[in-house]
Amino acid sequence: MIRFARRLLLLSTSFALCSGALLAHADGRNFNDGPVINVSAIRTVDGKFDEYMAWLDTSWKKQEEALKKAGLVTAYRVLVGEPHTPNEPDVYLVVEYKNWAALDGLGNKADVIASQIEGSPEKANQAQVERAKIRTVLGSQTLQVAELK
Repeated sequence: MIRFARRLLLLSTSFALCSGALLAHADGRNFNDGPVINVSAIRTVDGKFDEYMAWLDTSWKKQEEALKKAGLVTAYRVLVGEPHTPNEPDVYLVVEYKNWAALDGLGNKADVIASQIEGSPEKANQAQVERAKIRTVLGSQTLQVAELK
């Protein structure tokens, strides 16, 4: 009788665990939508890497911190890579958003913060022109994290 009760308990436990696993995948997907990430690929002009990194550590960081404080971004980071050809990036700027909805109206909200930091849209545009002398934006891509269940 005790042996039967143990087997019944083991069978019940196994069934419960299997049912839970099936329910976790009931929507037919084995991942959840995670945060949205924008990655910008940057190539610095020869001899200007340190100057660009200094700009990232000051103005860009200040802007990203303000965006983070305003709840517009959740995280940001700078990745440095080894380019293999002259047309490959050596810096990647990674900015994370909570979800796709966080991008709605982001441009106007970010412009307000950029104007506060730079002083005016004209000054922000001039700063953009100056940065073009030390780096080239090769492109960007927006991706969503697929968080595996």
